Amino acid sequence: MKRRHMMRAAAGAALVPLAARQALADPIDVDLRLVLAIDVSRSVDAEEYELQKDGYARALNDQRIVEAITSGPLQRIGLCYVEWAGPQMQRTPVDWTLLDSKTACERLSEKISALPYEPHSWTGVGAGMRYAAAKFDNGPFSSRRMVIDVSGDGRNNNGPPADIVRDELVARHIIINGLPIVSDRPNFGRPPERDLDRWYEENVVGGPGSFMIVAQGFGDFARAVRNKLSREIA
Repeated sequence: MKRRHMMRAAAGAALVPLAARQALADPIDVDLRLVLAIDVSRSVDAEEYELQKDGYARALNDQRIVEAITSGPLQRIGLCYVEWAGPQMQRTPVDWTLLDSKTACERLSEKISALPYEPHSWTGVGAGMRYAAAKFDNGPFSSRRMVIDVSGDGRNNNGPPADIVRDELVARHIIINGLPIVSDRPNFGRPPERDLDRWYEENVVGGPGSFMIVAQGFGDFARAVRNKLSREIA
């Protein structure tokens, strides 16, 4: 009887998300806590959303990324995947996940690949950054390095100014890196934002060692993500 009770308890624990299981335990030390903050505003159509997801999924399956993750002092990082649009729409499709092996990276890649396309109005870059930063306040991991990776195809048009939020987060020792998607396509009747990379540099990127990698359209996203993750993790 006692053995059956223990087996049921163990089986139940296996179904509880890592973040919940660690809530009452000491946090796990990792080399890096990384939040991927993905633009899902209406300017990102279904095909472009799939290209974004595919870029992250392919990067996590890249052996160079796996080696970067497992080459740090602790040989593991914590990663969280959030999506943002306007100030009233931020969500966490994949909460904090421990990456410490090729298998763990493959599982996360599969989760990201399976996410549905659910666009929303407005582009609240500042609100999205603030939401991403809040993920560091509660979670199962602890690290000195905290990084937000912001990708998007437009500048802030609703909610708090991105540069104000950026400065708030840098003051909290959070690093913000940028991955602007620059294209020649009009954005809902407005001219193409060919200088989006300059806007990201002036309003989004911040903190010691922060940087930006530009994707020349959504078709270039996978290359940009792979290079960016490799540099961030290393």
